[in-house]
Amino acid sequence: MDEKKIRALYAQNDISEVFANLKSSANGLSEAEAEKRLQKYGPNEIKKAEAESMWKNFFKNFTSMMAILLWISGVIAIFSGTLELGIAIWLVNIINGLFSFWQERAAKRATDALNSMLPTYVQVIRDGKKKQIDSKQLVPGDVFVLQAGNRVPADARIITATSMQVDQSALNGESVPESKTTKYQPGEGSYAESNLIYSGTTVVGGNGRAIAFATGMQTEFGRIAQLTQKEEKTESPLTNELSRLTKQISIIAVTIGVIFLIAAIFVVKYPFAKAFIFGLGMIVAFIPEGLLPTVTLSLAQGVRRMAKKHALVKELNSVETLGETTVICSDKTGTLTQNQMTIHYIWTPANEYHVTGNGYVNNGQIELNNKQLWYDENPDLHKLVQIAALDNDTSVEPSKKKGGRPKILGTPTEASLIIMAEKAGFDKQRVLVKYPRLKELPFDSDRKRMSTINRWNDTQAIVLTKGSFSDTIGRCDQIQVNGQVRAMTDDDRLRVKKVNADYAARGLRSMALAYRIIPKNEQINNLTVDDAENHLIFVGLVSMSDPPRPEVYNAVKKCHQAKIRIIMVTGDSKLTAKSVAVQIGLTSDKARVISGNELDQMSDEELRKALKEEVIFARVAPEQKYRIVKNCQANGEIVAATGDGVNDAPALKQADIGIAMGLSGTDVAKDTANMILTDDNFASIVAAIEEGRAAYSNIRKFLTYILTANVPEAFPPILFLFSGGLIPLPMTVMQILTVDLGTDILPALGLGAEAADPDVMNQPPRKRSDHLLNKQVILRAFVWYGLLESIISTGAYFFVNHQNGWPIQALAASGPVYMRATTMFLGAIVFAQIANVLNCRTNKISIFKKGLFSNKNIWFGIIFEILLFLFLTVTPGIQQLFHTTILNASDWIFLFLLPIPLVLIDEARKWLMFHRKNN
Repeated sequence: MDEKKIRALYAQNDISEVFANLKSSANGLSEAEAEKRLQKYGPNEIKKAEAESMWKNFFKNFTSMMAILLWISGVIAIFSGTLELGIAIWLVNIINGLFSFWQERAAKRATDALNSMLPTYVQVIRDGKKKQIDSKQLVPGDVFVLQAGNRVPADARIITATSMQVDQSALNGESVPESKTTKYQPGEGSYAESNLIYSGTTVVGGNGRAIAFATGMQTEFGRIAQLTQKEEKTESPLTNELSRLTKQISIIAVTIGVIFLIAAIFVVKYPFAKAFIFGLGMIVAFIPEGLLPTVTLSLAQGVRRMAKKHALVKELNSVETLGETTVICSDKTGTLTQNQMTIHYIWTPANEYHVTGNGYVNNGQIELNNKQLWYDENPDLHKLVQIAALDNDTSVEPSKKKGGRPKILGTPTEASLIIMAEKAGFDKQRVLVKYPRLKELPFDSDRKRMSTINRWNDTQAIVLTKGSFSDTIGRCDQIQVNGQVRAMTDDDRLRVKKVNADYAARGLRSMALAYRIIPKNEQINNLTVDDAENHLIFVGLVSMSDPPRPEVYNAVKKCHQAKIRIIMVTGDSKLTAKSVAVQIGLTSDKARVISGNELDQMSDEELRKALKEEVIFARVAPEQKYRIVKNCQANGEIVAATGDGVNDAPALKQADIGIAMGLSGTDVAKDTANMILTDDNFASIVAAIEEGRAAYSNIRKFLTYILTANVPEAFPPILFLFSGGLIPLPMTVMQILTVDLGTDILPALGLGAEAADPDVMNQPPRKRSDHLLNKQVILRAFVWYGLLESIISTGAYFFVNHQNGWPIQALAASGPVYMRATTMFLGAIVFAQIANVLNCRTNKISIFKKGLFSNKNIWFGIIFEILLFLFLTVTPGIQQLFHTTILNASDWIFLFLLPIPLVLIDEARKWLMFHRKNN
């Protein structure tokens, strides 16, 4: 039997049948029976997916495509006779793998610290007596007690309920709490049965008892968690892109190696063994050994920057994935909105009042025509505020932290009324002394009203009533206007209904407030609900909603500028969903709203077509949100999905990047997500996307920078080979190692920290067909920058030889002249790379416009590579190992002046490109 049928069975059957089915009673289970069931069903806990072993996580950092390429290149280096280079390459791989492992472990520890578990204790009835137990010990058939503020520990059928309201937003995304009673009503949307409660939800008002019929992984909470755990996680776009890049570089390196192998055999007449080693050396020269650690460290820098902006990234590659995002499938409640019911308007027959502020106590006021009003300045407002505050069981405790959210003890709806009254200057505790409560007529889901009877004076009492508009207006036969009470006419009713309809069309939820004076000598304790809530005097309406977060407006605007679509996917009603979407600028008023029921009737092809247009999804179930994400991906979109409830977890797992709320999110959502917002702020996503875009742009920048040095590194063997050995190698293997793993690393990391270009959020997300190693990178690295550096460094080599008698004398293959010539070749590459790193900082705009010294990390890198080069040239022992020597003063002057013309030449190129584009 499927879950829906099981739920229907427990919801629709008489409670006696439920007891019989579960072999229990209102007195609960015996201790002995509970122990047996615990052995049978297991502990009441949500089992997490079996995590990959620490060793598996450890070794995966050493087995990526690029890592494998480096292992192989190390082997090749050793076989080609350069043991030192091979060992160095392997050490780079090991250090990079250890760093990646440490970084992701640190993120996991931070995530674990955020996660909150299900309730620790629950009150159960065992052997007819109330007893507190660990919630893990709860079993099917247990009867347990619930009060306001309790988390529900299991799926259960309600036995008794007094004004019980349950916040089910963690399951269904609905911002308004559900009323729960012992009587079955199917309700609207998922998990809406009036007499069933679900694990992981929260009782926000009233109290009651229930009998558990599902615990642990058998609950709806557990079922969704299981669905999440079964979903295989796909590789991130950056992982795929780096794999592609590795293949491209491997093909280029091997092709060049084969060409030089053939040339060595047929041009220089090398024996095959010597030619083979020479070809292997060329392969190693064209593999950018510093790329992988630079990518890793750059992404780690992105992780740290995002953490400062309240976005905790669990996996390094997720940084770049954010930058590719084309669609955000966003939950509404608690993500786009504050998850806090707030009164916006008060309407009385005489006036409409505006309630300002974000909903918190003492933040805002009640206004009429922009003039602040206190509750006692107008008789109608006075009466309405009085009813709202006194006919209310919720209290609000101010936050102990400055600027923090108050603690609400009760339902969000009643809290909004209390807060409204405080904004009007109403002191509930002081007024209750004068008008003490005599009796309460609790809210129930049938009549959808709540009333209290309070002392009015020595001879009279007052009935204060609030409730849904349609269920309260019918009980009113009088109306108060400007403090005067008269009979309610048909015109009055039509006018009030029109006002209510107008509020509903704006996505606001209205509540009617009324009262009635009765003689105090009536038998108040024996007064029935029908008698008390009859012949009421209508006072007015309050309209409320869960307001959008203040910062979400600008965040949505930025997403639209960045050509990122936002699709709202919520469990809330169609009307509320569309109202919020239009209000915050998410969609236009013409957007199509698809309900969960309508979605069930759509084929995947119809859904994919709808997803290309303006669309909002309302009243959706967990499986449907997952389906929406999957079909977005089928349309070729890179999808980020946001959410905080367990209902969001399958979609978060399926998405290219799942984003969970750190403060309000469930542990299932946070475990599943790739990124956690530690401030629950949608605007933090936009900041993270900007960082992600910058990260990808920076990876491409330092890819250009690193590949450029490979061209002049390849020139020495070319000269040696095609001269038939007459030109000694201008650059040794250890000097190549100096550039690849020494001087280039820190400046490349500086590029990884480069600030995003000013227009980065005005550009569309990159296309999947736009790869890291594209035509522009190849032209800039291998043709433009690479060729310039090759000509300059080769010229420096020959210039030193020319100063010492070449071409009259043969080129020296050893000795002081050779050492100085190779040192100048190395120095020319190092100082040309200084110009290169500055040029790579921008693609289009002038480096002077962005700020020549604005990136301090790059200048630290430049200083480091100059000092490292100086250290290699003046340190005995090191000189012999790296074939370097002390340079003349004129050599140093040449090297220090070298970057200036290279920067100016590239500035001219950018200027020409800019003007050609504008023309």
